[in-house]
Amino acid sequence: MSEWGDGTRCVRAGLPEPAPGDAFLPGPVFAAPYHLDPFQGQGTSPNGYGRPDNPTRRLLEAAVGELEGGDCRVFATGQAAITGLLLTLLRPGDTVVLPSDGYFPVRAFATDVLEAIGVRVLFVPTVGPYRSFEGVRLVLVETPANPGLDVVDVAALAERAHAAGALLAVDNTTATPLGQRPLDLGADLVVASGTKALTGHSDLLLGYLASRSSELIDAVTTWRTTTGAVPGAFDAWLAHRSLATLDLRLARQSANAAAVADLLAGRPDVTGLRWPGRPDDPAYPVASAQMHRIPGVLSFDLGDADRVGRFVEAARLVAAATSFGGLHTTADRRAQWGDDTAPGFVRLSCGVEDTADLVADIAAALDAAGAV
Repeated sequence: MSEWGDGTRCVRAGLPEPAPGDAFLPGPVFAAPYHLDPFQGQGTSPNGYGRPDNPTRRLLEAAVGELEGGDCRVFATGQAAITGLLLTLLRPGDTVVLPSDGYFPVRAFATDVLEAIGVRVLFVPTVGPYRSFEGVRLVLVETPANPGLDVVDVAALAERAHAAGALLAVDNTTATPLGQRPLDLGADLVVASGTKALTGHSDLLLGYLASRSSELIDAVTTWRTTTGAVPGAFDAWLAHRSLATLDLRLARQSANAAAVADLLAGRPDVTGLRWPGRPDDPAYPVASAQMHRIPGVLSFDLGDADRVGRFVEAARLVAAATSFGGLHTTADRRAQWGDDTAPGFVRLSCGVEDTADLVADIAAALDAAGAV
């Protein structure tokens, strides 16, 4: 599949070999127990019990693995995937480096759980500066960072981490595997929330891990089987179905973000605009070299929380909602969730609406919201 374009890879990813009379994508298999051989038990069958074994889930893992370029294991949520990664790899006395400007619940988990079991946690901004990785077990970065959209050079960071004997994991949620493939850049693991742009219809929760190391995948699989953090068959099937349109959705979202960024850049009542696809953005030099496409998420500041509320209330095409990457354009004031952001900071996730309609609606809503 590697020689095919993104659209073709998304449409074909993880599908079984075609056979007359079969569906393109088989329907979900709902099962807790499966029939076993009376003498050999599970024997050579891949299915024994629904927690470790489900054919619908395996097809989804094959699909995401093809896109990421490694073996994949899916989880019930993105948070289950990333906490599973941390608890699989880290032991008391280990040191982990985490982004200080990344997803807030991961930082909360690190301080509430990891430090309590004796793991040393170091928080570093996505763009650094990074101290020596000597004695570090795991480096985790989120790039582009959520919600500030800073970008780090994955290949350079992987080289530094490996030279010190550390593993590098990359949270690929914002970029998706069509935006960048961290395993190609030297990362040991990829972790992501499939709830966001990967599946993109705002109708399911999903997470995944991917790696080219059988040792790491085996360890993660054991953790998932033991803890039971698996997605249901219907969610796995919905996610696989949604992957087919990933290329199309990302193309419109990115085009919308570029147009909205141009609009916001010209408005004196908007400050702090960030979108890594703009040549004047601090992340652009690394993003333009490392990423295959820029996601449809941007951020900016409207001055205070009340003006954010007036803006969203006035908009017809922008919904107030957390999460991002869906079909519908959403705005999220991140300070309300615990992020260290200004009261008027907005993360805007562009949907797949017509570009002209979205730009006009945001301009009118900003006008209606007035000044701070």
